[in-house]
Amino acid sequence: MSSHIRLDAYLKNWTEGDNSREAVAQTIGALAAACKDIAALVAAGPLEGQLSRLQAVGTGGDFQTELDILANAHLVDALRNAPVASVASEELDVPVELAPGAPVIVALDPLDGSSNIDTNVSIGTIFSLLPSPPCSSAEPAAFLRPGREQVAAGYVLYGPQTSLVLTVGAGTDIFTLDRASGEFLLTKPQVQIPLVSNEFAINASNIRHWNGPVRQWFDDCIAGNEGPRGRNFNMRWIASMVAEAHRILTRGGIYVYPGDAREGYRNGRLRLVYEATPIAFLMEQAGGAASTDRDRILDRTPRMLHERVPLIFGSRDEVVRLDRHHKDPLQSGEQSPLFGRRGLFRA
Repeated sequence: MSSHIRLDAYLKNWTEGDNSREAVAQTIGALAAACKDIAALVAAGPLEGQLSRLQAVGTGGDFQTELDILANAHLVDALRNAPVASVASEELDVPVELAPGAPVIVALDPLDGSSNIDTNVSIGTIFSLLPSPPCSSAEPAAFLRPGREQVAAGYVLYGPQTSLVLTVGAGTDIFTLDRASGEFLLTKPQVQIPLVSNEFAINASNIRHWNGPVRQWFDDCIAGNEGPRGRNFNMRWIASMVAEAHRILTRGGIYVYPGDAREGYRNGRLRLVYEATPIAFLMEQAGGAASTDRDRILDRTPRMLHERVPLIFGSRDEVVRLDRHHKDPLQSGEQSPLFGRRGLFRA
């Protein structure tokens, strides 16, 4: 274990006496400490109570579990001791002001994938750090900025291992929680997503609701060796975005959560500020890409605090291919006459 750099040492080296970075480092440290507590709750599971019990309906009509509420409280309380002006959370209607005038604001998805609590599937915490704006940091407008303005982002995955995946704009690094010492240790520095992969993640049960470009892309993949792609693919779907992101950082591939024809899903379902933007930052820093199906996520300016968007991320070549299906379906169409107008799953 001694050969692995501790998170606090990593952050100290990164600051290099830069005061503007010091606030970011302290905030990341506070988030990491809170996530250790959340990891203990997740690991205890039913020994800590009915963590999956529904407690309330949150912003946008999503249900909140007991663990959602507990995770949010742990994180917000931890940030009260950091140089954070305000925090916005997927679990809260409006931002919470903490230390007016502090240099950093934080956006949180306290518990991504909480529908998986009872099934013991990996879930996680997502965070995004922005410099405090000139306007009031307690107003939603403070967070309505393009993702390229982030100074740091990451997630903590609560699985067989507890992993902290972090970018401070200098690559994407993975830390693993050493349960003996209670420290996050750097185990995979400067992760790079493979350009090509035979894995994709999408919820195929919604196929009847997808638009034409997504159907076309999906059909090409499912056609396998006999189709226009000329190779077989494997489909994955965990219903926990952080778990999907972690697999993609490790093995490559693409994650697709498109907008579709269902009511409430036409403009996508994942939240731009709390989910799409930080994951996009991590993916790009690891050599991957992230888009809405037409536009780069990090160039998208939120119009409202809880705005939802389609989200596609992963291996750059595959993201570009699916974007091309949306921008110019004729040019991206299949080359084989057999699949030129119809696919395996088309009527």
